[in-house]
Amino acid sequence: MLQNARVLRPEFVPRELQHRDTEHTALTESLEPLTRDEQADPVIITGPTGVGKTTLAKYTLERLQEAAFGIEGAVVNCWQNYSSYRALFRILEALGRTLDVHRQSTPQDELIERLRDYDGTCVLVLDEADQLEEKNILYDLRRMPQFTLVLIANREEDLFAGTDQRLQSRLHGTRSIHFEPYGMEELVAILRTRANAAFSHPDVVDDTRLQEMADAAAGDARVAITILREAAKTADRAGRDQITDEDVTAAIPQGHQEVRDQNLESLKPTQRTLYAVIQEYVSEHGESILPSELYAEYRDRAENPVGDRQVRRHLNKLERYELIAIRGSSRDRQYGLPES
Repeated sequence: MLQNARVLRPEFVPRELQHRDTEHTALTESLEPLTRDEQADPVIITGPTGVGKTTLAKYTLERLQEAAFGIEGAVVNCWQNYSSYRALFRILEALGRTLDVHRQSTPQDELIERLRDYDGTCVLVLDEADQLEEKNILYDLRRMPQFTLVLIANREEDLFAGTDQRLQSRLHGTRSIHFEPYGMEELVAILRTRANAAFSHPDVVDDTRLQEMADAAAGDARVAITILREAAKTADRAGRDQITDEDVTAAIPQGHQEVRDQNLESLKPTQRTLYAVIQEYVSEHGESILPSELYAEYRDRAENPVGDRQVRRHLNKLERYELIAIRGSSRDRQYGLPES
């Protein structure tokens, strides 16, 4: 039944991008000066999870590299590489410049100097850039004309939270591109294209079942594609050449849980501690936890606790990835788990 399982991975970058023409045009126009050996301004891409922000950035970078010689690219996930050192190392690694860099002993200043000495042209995509613990490296990178920054975050205010005026002025004039969730028909079209590329014949899954998957994903392409993959795996293990209603019904919670597990694995230490406190409290008491209790328990557990303002930012991030639920207004707020 399967002829190319790779296209059923959410991180797969298709040859043709669907339903993001406006956003693709905006990013292409922003980066176009690089094809004339001119500098390009930074770009900020925002939107909820699963709307194609990272895929579009990678896709546009690939097309740019096909259109012009000498343009390099580096894509760094700042949720996984949230420290300045790790982010800088990943950039150098993408550029093939980590020779003689010892991650335990090479100072961060040397990494920055190596980037300053880079004499090429590079589009630097920082995915989940709001997760950087020390955003001052954005200031350093912005001052290097050989790098064009493409910063991806859920919200622009999260990206600039906790930054000083110096960085904000450096990013003044930055073009912002916002993504809205996919509509039902758009998600179905994306799933149909993936299915046609993945399966040996078009009858493996019909549009009615694709619509059910898209509806369950609620605008999130990552979840929708994961549901399709789980349904295909179930059918394939059973030796069937078609996806059934039962396969889809089983795949919907499996797909949501897999995406959730991937998000949990990506959590930073502070986020992981906050999530554990909330999860354990709900499990024990059967209700949400009050902010005062949450903050106190977090401070008891954390080796180096951050301030309340940063705690709130982390909690908001957990909510945007549907790992926790924030209920009530600011005066009676409580933190719990999403409903199944």
